[in-house]
Order: sequence, then C-alpha cells, then structure tokens
Amino acid sequence: MKIHFLGAGALGCAIGGTLAAAGSEVTLIDPFRAHVDAINRNGLRMKDGNSERTVKVRAALDAGGLEPADLVIVLVKSFHTRSAIEGARNIVGPDTAVLSLQNGMGHEEILAEVVGRAHVLAGKTYVGGVLLGPGHVIAGTRGKRTVIGELDGRLSARARAIAAEFERAELPTELSDNILGVMWDKLLINVSTGALSGITGQTYGSLYAVPEIEATAVAAVAEAMAVARAAGVTLSIKEPRDAWVMAADGLPPEFKTSMLQSLEKGSATEIDYINGSVVRAGAKHNVPTPVNQTLVAAIKGIERRMEETTR
Repeated sequence: MKIHFLGAGALGCAIGGTLAAAGSEVTLIDPFRAHVDAINRNGLRMKDGNSERTVKVRAALDAGGLEPADLVIVLVKSFHTRSAIEGARNIVGPDTAVLSLQNGMGHEEILAEVVGRAHVLAGKTYVGGVLLGPGHVIAGTRGKRTVIGELDGRLSARARAIAAEFERAELPTELSDNILGVMWDKLLINVSTGALSGITGQTYGSLYAVPEIEATAVAAVAEAMAVARAAGVTLSIKEPRDAWVMAADGLPPEFKTSMLQSLEKGSATEIDYINGSVVRAGAKHNVPTPVNQTLVAAIKGIERRMEETTR
C-alpha cells in the first residue's frame, strides 16, 4: 500500500517507520527541514526500549510533486489540519482514503469539507512517540492498539485493507462500527495526562508518582465521561481511573506527552481539541466541567507567557 503521512512528528514517524520497515511504500511529509534531510540522508532511527533500528523511508517537505496515495494519514497538529490538507489535495486521488489519527476531536469534519466526506475515515491510536532529534524518535508501538472505522459505521473493504496493512507491520489494529465511541475513549486518555504533564513539566515516571496529579486526572476524566454519556456516546472505558492507567501502559518513564513536547519547543498546544473539546461539549449538553476548564486556562496561560517572551 502507498501511504503518505501528512505530518511526520514523533507519532507519524513511529507509525510510518514501522509500516515502512514491514514493506509499505511510505512517504513522511513534514516542513521541518533538518528532520526531513536527516531521514533522507541516514534513514529514520527508531528507539524501542533498549534497542534501536534504522529504517529506510522517504521524506518530503511538502506534498508537491507526489503522486496520489492509497492512504493519506493525517497527523499534523490539530490547528494545522485545514491548511495541511488544502496544501495536499494533489495526493488525494479518486480512490484515496484519508484517515485522521490525530489527538482530540473535530478533525474529520475539517477533512471532509476539503476533500469530501466519501474519502474520510476516522481512527484513534494508542501508539506513542517522542522526537529525540532530527530523524530520531522513540517509538512506543508494542501492544499499542489502533482502531479505525467508517464515519457511517460500515465495515468497508477499504477499512479492512488498511487494518490488514497495519497488522502486517505488527501494529495491532481493529475495525469499529462505533468509531465515535472509540474517539471519545482516546480523548479520555489524552484528557488524563496531556494538560497535567504540560503544566507540571513532568515525564510519565514522575507524573505518576504524585497522588495529587492522579486525583486531578481522574476528576478530569470523570467530567469527560459524564459529557460523553450526556451526548449519547457508548464508551468502552468504564471507570475514570482506567483511562489514567491505560495512558501509561507500556510506555517508558521518560515518555513525554505531545502537549509537553509542544510547550518545550515553544509551540502552541492542541488543548482546544482535547480538554477544550470536553468543555465545549459540556456546555452544549449542560454538564459542568470545572476541572477541564481549569486545565485549559492553565495551558492557555503558559502559551500566553511563551508568546510574550518571544516578542
């Protein structure tokens, strides 16, 4: 399968590199020139536990000149979704599937507006990744599930083909006829650790050692679950603390959430698409979300401070 990754940060490289190693025809598209050059020059270095391997994979700064793919996987930051897919229309052919594996909610609507709803599938992945430097990532793929599905709940031939391609690369993948529930399940994972890791600056090893952080995480997840129930969403996660436990399962103590990685780079976060989406849905369904509102406010404050120091 020919697969273009629109966004080749830590997660895009973790999944894309694993697929490329198994024989998929992968192109990693990312505007970070040093990263792209390092991958093309030396291959993608992927660290997994105590082992490391180098995978030969193609990288490009943009979609210009690339042929349409069988599958486009979107993994740019949420706030770049529209501009990224608008700049990559040439890689979406008549039969191209476009799959978002981004954190948070609301990406599928944006993609459908640009390329048409018929092209778009939804998915969530529990794979983790950390960008160590240009062309060098930690890939947390072992035992980490990816779930994909059609927006209308059909178990289509193209969804089955994508799942088979992932499975061939030993990326555990399943199809869902309840992809909205799956997306909320993954949102609960992101809600539990993303903002708290960003605010405190802690990697998983120290984040999980502070009882007060755990209590806050569980409270934030409980709010999100209440919102999902009010929206009529069927969740597979039954208890708020389960999301907190699942978030760290199989990941090393030095693992950093994407929100923490963004803040350390001085970049804006995806808080509006994670805890912010819980707050918006809570307002829509009249469910109070004070913990998530506080986490959003704290991250927004950190982002504002970063803006002021760079002026």
